[in-house]
Amino acid sequence: MTTNDTRWRKSSYSGANANDCVELDRHPGHTGIRDSKSPTGEHLTVSTEAFTTFLTSVKR
Repeated sequence: MTTNDTRWRKSSYSGANANDCVELDRHPGHTGIRDSKSPTGEHLTVSTEAFTTFLTSVKR
């Protein structure tokens, strides 16, 4: 994943000025995750399967 390929998105439930959010950058096969307070900092990349499993677990 290169910088030009990233399109970070916050949840629509976050307010327009909310900075305490997790942002996602989803691509086929993987998802990038970062802290909105640190947009130039490190981010985590996980497989789509791992992210889907995580979301399923959280929703339960």
